Amino acid sequence: MTNNPFGNSGNDPMEEFFRKLQESGFDPNAMGMGANGAFDPDAMKNMGMPIDPAMLSGIFAQVNAMMNAQPTDEPVNWDLAQQHARQVITAGSDPSMTSNQQGAVRDAAALADLWLDPVTAFDRPAFNAEAWSKAEWLENSFDTWKEIAGPVASSVSTAMNTSIQTQMPEEIKGMLGGGNIFAGIGGMMFGMQVGQATGQLAGEVVSSTDIGIPLAPGRSALLPGGIAAFGEGLEIPAQEIMLYLAVREAALTRLHKANPWLREDIIELIKRYSRGIHVDIERMQEAASEIEIDPTNPEEMMAAFSGDMFKPQNTEDQQLALDRLETLLALIEGWVTLITEEATTNLPMAVQLAETMARRRATGGPAEHAFSQLVGLELRPRKMREALGFWRSYEEAHGFEARDGLWAAPETLPTSEDLDDPEGFISRRALINASEDEFDAALEKLLSGGYDEKPGAEDDSSGQD
Repeated sequence: MTNNPFGNSGNDPMEEFFRKLQESGFDPNAMGMGANGAFDPDAMKNMGMPIDPAMLSGIFAQVNAMMNAQPTDEPVNWDLAQQHARQVITAGSDPSMTSNQQGAVRDAAALADLWLDPVTAFDRPAFNAEAWSKAEWLENSFDTWKEIAGPVASSVSTAMNTSIQTQMPEEIKGMLGGGNIFAGIGGMMFGMQVGQATGQLAGEVVSSTDIGIPLAPGRSALLPGGIAAFGEGLEIPAQEIMLYLAVREAALTRLHKANPWLREDIIELIKRYSRGIHVDIERMQEAASEIEIDPTNPEEMMAAFSGDMFKPQNTEDQQLALDRLETLLALIEGWVTLITEEATTNLPMAVQLAETMARRRATGGPAEHAFSQLVGLELRPRKMREALGFWRSYEEAHGFEARDGLWAAPETLPTSEDLDDPEGFISRRALINASEDEFDAALEKLLSGGYDEKPGAEDDSSGQD
């Protein structure tokens, strides 16, 4: 039985929608309706609107749902976002996981843990790696996407709703049923953007931590479909590719399990950034008036609504949050790259796979796409290279246990400036870790001006008459 969002009357959704408009005093002939009140696609074409009736029917189904929706505090139509993400996923290939794929993931994860044990101080998690399809990745990670995108959506949706209500004539507002529809328009549009972004990411990611943080806390997974796409064009055995990516996934899982503050800090930085969003409505209206959109092309419409016209301008506090967020993500990527390099020395094609991963990040991988589309953060590959160099030099000087010990708290990690000056970080860390006597001696020397004295200056002065 076909679902009818307009009730159980069995009427065509388009006819029912226009019937409601007619009851409110709207002239149906003005919108391509026939004399009997039926929807007439030919009339729409004669008006210069060659819209696919099926597509238009779907659009008005969403409009009707908003008109009849109960008021909500949610800034995003999350049901619509998830539904649209599923549509993006099903537009491609997404077969269910076979027992062979599940077994291959388990075997790769088990070997990855064996290889990681000697190169990191972090213990294995208590849970095993799973094999997920794209749809399973979406279902299991969607709560995290709501947490990440929700604060941004709240500010953007409010600005969009205000803009729409300001521009729309009063008679149209009355025709469309008043406030309920406007309360949902911004949420619907941002929901479509979230759905588009997460649906596309489902086709790119290779694991549950591919963007640098666990999207499904307490679980770990590899996506055989994403791994196959990652390996396209590489003359490398599929099992080696899966094993290399299993090592990365296992390393990131250990890092976040041992340091739960890390994920919390990243989410909080995103929220801090989001609280400062202020969308320039006039700039948005000006941008919208300059865009010519073909209503029969959904991709073109989505591209328009995902572009710079909704991109906020950063405040000073937002920039500080973004800088810290970028540094944390760079430190995570640099650390996992080094760990994977050390753990896969027995993998014949490990160097080539590391180069492929580096190119993926440099040209924009899942993390870059996710944070750019949903948060507005542009990650810089340069920081990731500096982070890798930092971890390598620190380990060479202090060993891998001291290296992993830096993840104990936000205060012990290097800052963006430290990545530019690794040697300076080591000397500053030495002062932080100094004993009380050493600290007192250094403070006394500083207060007495001892640090200003030049070597040999005392001897020179003693020789003068």
